[in-house]
Amino acid sequence: MFFLQISTHPPESCPMHNEKAMKAYADLMAKTDKIMKKYGVKMVGGWVAIPEHTQVLVFDAPNMEALMKAAMEPEMMAWIGYNTSQLMPVMTIEESAKLFMK
Repeated sequence: MFFLQISTHPPESCPMHNEKAMKAYADLMAKTDKIMKKYGVKMVGGWVAIPEHTQVLVFDAPNMEALMKAAMEPEMMAWIGYNTSQLMPVMTIEESAKLFMK
């Protein structure tokens, strides 16, 4: 199951200019693979729009519960403290077309 996460932070919380936010980001990057593996989550892709302070990630996870458990890891919680995130289940265009074409 795919999930789309859109995260933003205000300019004053940007890791490029905020030491505490940079530490939270670095700590998370050091543990991301371990955390994802622990909960059976895979990152399909990720993109960053630096001027907009926005990050878009796509995850493949067994269910929402796995993502929520991963989000409760200390490194994730620290990073979330600097960001506002939306998380939503998504499907491909082809999968959604099958719902409407019978």
